[in-house]
Amino acid sequence: MTVLRGDPTRWRLDDASSAVTIGVYDGVHRGHQAVLRDLESRADEVGARRRVVLTFDPHPLAVVAPERAPKLLTTLDRRIEILESLGVDVVGVLPFRQIRQMHPDEFIQRVLVDALHARLVVVGTNFRFGLDREGDVATLRRVGATLGFDVDAVELLRGDGATLSSSAIRAMLARGDVRHAAEALGRPHEVAGRVVAGDRRGRQIGFPTANLAVPTELMIPADGVYAVWAEVSGGRHRAVVNIGTRPTFDGGDRVVEAHLLDFDQDLYGLDMRLEFVDRLRDERRFAGIDELVGQIRHDIQAAEERL
Repeated sequence: MTVLRGDPTRWRLDDASSAVTIGVYDGVHRGHQAVLRDLESRADEVGARRRVVLTFDPHPLAVVAPERAPKLLTTLDRRIEILESLGVDVVGVLPFRQIRQMHPDEFIQRVLVDALHARLVVVGTNFRFGLDREGDVATLRRVGATLGFDVDAVELLRGDGATLSSSAIRAMLARGDVRHAAEALGRPHEVAGRVVAGDRRGRQIGFPTANLAVPTELMIPADGVYAVWAEVSGGRHRAVVNIGTRPTFDGGDRVVEAHLLDFDQDLYGLDMRLEFVDRLRDERRFAGIDELVGQIRHDIQAAEERL
């Protein structure tokens, strides 16, 4: 797969025609995946030889309304990995600050036509682009009729026909509903970060934990205890994850800490990815260490059953 970055007016592919879809594609959820399947089918119909996904960096709201910018379901690099796994031929990372200053006709001519040789463009029904958001689906269709590409406007749908959005999945995660989020994503929600030193309280009570430094832009599920799969150093391990402030120890900063059930080696400095399978319970304060230890043993048994 080819990844294009930088100034999109300088991108150059060979002369083969493209079927292009444009959107944030945060999470690359089941609605996005349905669009990609449709893109492949329609590409064959119009004779386009490659599938191109244009995504944005940063998220458009991070530029136009930072106070409303959402937490991301996937980092940009992970988004690209998922798109590659789905058979996309080219991913173009559009620098949003630049393209929002381009006149819609300029974007169409210099990026879609000159750089990508678009024969089909697929966007959401409410897609807007260019200077002052003047461009829309009607603009694409008007110019496409002259420059020789078709335009499809689509809704992002689940299999049952209901509309699916990244915002809806964030709402699920915000209430800890990782099972329904996984159904909507087509895979478990992931949180990745580097293992950093903690206060070692878990090890002191017999349950060592790996504390993750998670990028601030990523969506972390609601506080609570979860059954997860942890990927680290090429291995995949069952784990119990606690998200929260550890009120039994008088609280503090919010942490993401994982206790791996079948692994007891030094993890400091390693990168770890957590796949959230199910929520076990709320985080709560216990009367003492003995009560906490008893609950952790119960959590481990529950996680083993769920995983």
